[in-house]
Amino acid sequence: MKKFIIYTDGGARGNPGPAGIGAIIYDEEKNIIAEISEYIGSTTNNQAEYKALIAALKKAKELKAEELDCYLDSELVVKQLKREYKVKNPDLSPLFLEIHNLSLSFKKISYTHVRRELNKEADKLANMAMDRGV
Repeated sequence: MKKFIIYTDGGARGNPGPAGIGAIIYDEEKNIIAEISEYIGSTTNNQAEYKALIAALKKAKELKAEELDCYLDSELVVKQLKREYKVKNPDLSPLFLEIHNLSLSFKKISYTHVRRELNKEADKLANMAMDRGV
């Protein structure tokens, strides 16, 4: 069974403003399998958080992952994905749905909120992307 550990982060300078996403995909031995750092144009912080996870899920699917443990520093996104909060923002609804549809590609998927200081690598990749886009 192919299991990956994913850390994602998205951010926007200005909210909305120039935004970037970052993600790191590890195997179970903590070897880096893939890194994502992409400028995504002008958007909100929450949209960027969702888009970072979408990019990571697409990459994990391409790499034929079966199980995923996803770590995000956005408590809002994690609680929405775990259905503890409703998605009220109409701009986030299609992103939520896209993640739901992508999640069906995996046998098991989990979403965990982590403090920002435990997500430094993904944060660094998101900031590098924003720097490139500004």
